[in-house]
Amino acid sequence: MCSVDIVSLLGINENRALPLVLVTRRLPASALKKLQSVCEVDLNRDHFGLSVNLLCERIKDKLGLLCLVNDVIDRQVIDAAPDLRVIANVAVGYDNIDVEYARNRGIVVTNTPDVLTTSVAEFTWGLILSIARRITEGDRLIRANQWTGWALDFMLGMELNGKRLGVIGYGRIGKAVAARAKAFGMNVVVTGSLSSGSKSENLLDKEDDNIRWVSLDELLVSSDVVSLHVPMNAKTKNLIDRRALTRMKRTAFLVNASRGSVVDENAVIWALEEKLIAGAALDVYESEPRVQKKLLSLENVVLSPHLGSATRETRTAMADLAVSNVIAVLGGEEPLTPVLS
Repeated sequence: MCSVDIVSLLGINENRALPLVLVTRRLPASALKKLQSVCEVDLNRDHFGLSVNLLCERIKDKLGLLCLVNDVIDRQVIDAAPDLRVIANVAVGYDNIDVEYARNRGIVVTNTPDVLTTSVAEFTWGLILSIARRITEGDRLIRANQWTGWALDFMLGMELNGKRLGVIGYGRIGKAVAARAKAFGMNVVVTGSLSSGSKSENLLDKEDDNIRWVSLDELLVSSDVVSLHVPMNAKTKNLIDRRALTRMKRTAFLVNASRGSVVDENAVIWALEEKLIAGAALDVYESEPRVQKKLLSLENVVLSPHLGSATRETRTAMADLAVSNVIAVLGGEEPLTPVLS
């Protein structure tokens, strides 16, 4: 779509300024250029984002907002922009946005599903392999010059073949993670965040007898690896708490590449210290970017800085999709990927 199309659809004279859009953080050059070709862009070049006051100040005359998952777009921010028409979140999750309030104001909210499914699924398996086979632990040992040589019983991990993977949250990413389990010889059980039930079995690929739908409790009790792929909301907050962790096998591993608040970090620390589970691999945290010091001191934990979708291909595709959503809405068209819930 060209700039004239947007201006015309918005009912603005072609000789006047293009629609104003605030971009809260740096974007890949190709996506930014695409947006700048049809909109007047106010780009924040600061890697650390905008304070609430600055965000409210810079959004007040904007028709569009393109933000990232670590930007909090609450009522205060939304109210600061009386003409705002679209909020495009460069993420599949959108718990950083007050979606209901925005919708009540007539503002379209969009996210970036699908384009990050493969990268997050691949990264999840990286976490699983790292914690099960103690790869990062071994790396630390080498770097500290503490390896004294090969031994038959040295740093033994868990073989994945023949083990069970439990996937909590069987959406796009959960399905992609489960589909890759066969390559490692694992059988798979899946569930929704709080499911007890059989009705969701129709989500399964009936041709894949390697995957079975179970209740959350059965998944926790029977799985050797528990992997989280649920959105963050009121039902999933601290879904993995002390009770859930005590249901897991003592030889099991917990993996979280969804949202930090899905897991009660204090409960995980307790479970690890008490050896109630064998280990955890975490890519997200309750108070990002802060990570609890006790987690840093534990050897049976793999910690990564929210890298699930961090490939050049995926991050560029995410930014491009967010830009396309802004252009579509400001051009009077339907958004490509609206948040519907």
